[in-house]
Formats: sequence, structure tokens, C-alpha cells
Amino acid sequence: MERNSISTESFDNEKIRIAVVDDDEELRRSLCWIINHSANFICSATWKNCDDTIKNIESNPPNVILMDIGLPDRSGIECVRIIKDLYPGIQILMLTVYSDEDKIFQSIRAGAVGYILKSSSSEKLLEAIGDAYHGGAPMSSEIARKVLSYFRQPKDDSVTAKLSSREIEVLDGLIEGHTYKAIAEKLFLSAHTVRFHVHNIYGKLHVKSRAEAIKKSTKVNY
Repeated sequence: MERNSISTESFDNEKIRIAVVDDDEELRRSLCWIINHSANFICSATWKNCDDTIKNIESNPPNVILMDIGLPDRSGIECVRIIKDLYPGIQILMLTVYSDEDKIFQSIRAGAVGYILKSSSSEKLLEAIGDAYHGGAPMSSEIARKVLSYFRQPKDDSVTAKLSSREIEVLDGLIEGHTYKAIAEKLFLSAHTVRFHVHNIYGKLHVKSRAEAIKKSTKVNY
């Protein structure tokens, strides 16, 4: 069987399988305890670095991975790229202390479906895991604030996309700490439509940077 042919849906239909990748042993244990004390999830594996993850993931593939950025060998962002190339069906949530824009956007562009701070509550963490598993793109209030700030900065229209008024309203709701359901009720939308708008916001973060655009435009074609 080829690696990228693995389907995580064939494993444990009753609970969502979560793997934790972090070099802090105490934190790995703590996260596993939180996950295993939820009715819907099970901590199926913990790995301390990217190499261990790649080595063992094929024999024990999770549905969702909680990925730290500051790993001791390869960065969590690089690990995301490798995993998404081999196993595109596995959803990856960045769980980190970093909240700067550069790491947020690098993670999303690498293939992460969400970015959650380690300071988030257990309730928010579990909600994000469930959202990622069901096709959502979870975003904490602090990250939503960073994203909105990014799009409000002056940019060349030919390089980056703009948020629609509805997407800004959704981000405002996330910044206020509301759930998809609460945002949907406030905006007279369905939760599915709110999730769709969040996906679009993430998609717009994949636009090329100004430096990349300049490099591409000045490249000589033969």
C-alpha cells in the first residue's frame, strides 16, 4: 500500500484519533489526558519530533495532528509540508506559543487547517479538533485579529486578495470569541456558510508575497 493511499476513516469509527507532536513530554501527557477525557476523542499517539512522526505515522495514522512549531530537529512547519504530501487526508492543527504573522501564514501555506495557541482553554482546543476533523478551519480569536490586521495593511492589489465585507464580519465574530454557530445566528447565516467563509479567508492567505511576485515578474522566460 502506498503511503498516500492510507485512509484515516478506516480506523476507529467511534472516536476521532488524535496525535500530539511536541518535544515537551509534560505537555504531551497533559494534552493526551485532556483528549482521552473527552467522549469523542482518543489520543492515539504522541511523538517528540518530526523524524519520529514520519517514521511511525504510517503504522498508526491519526485523523488529526496537534503540531508544535518549535521542534528540535525539523520545524513543525516543515513537518506539516512532509505529512500533507504523504498523507493529504490527515488534518493538522498548529498548537504553539507563537502568534506572529509570519509563522501563522507559513503554517497555513504549508497545509495546516488551523492555528491554535497553547494558552487556549481545553474547551476551545477540543472544539478546534472537532472542527478540523469535520472539514472546518478553526481560528482562535487572537489569530483572527492577526489575520484581519494583515488584510487591512496597504498592499498591491495585483499581489494579494481582499476580504469581502462578510468575511470581515466573520473575522470580527471570531475576534469577539464567538463560535461558528453564534456568528451564524448573528449574521443570519448557517454554520456551514460561516465555515465556508473561514475557508475562503484561509485560501486568501495563500497569495504570493510582494517579494515573490517581483521575483516572478522579473524572471526571464526562454
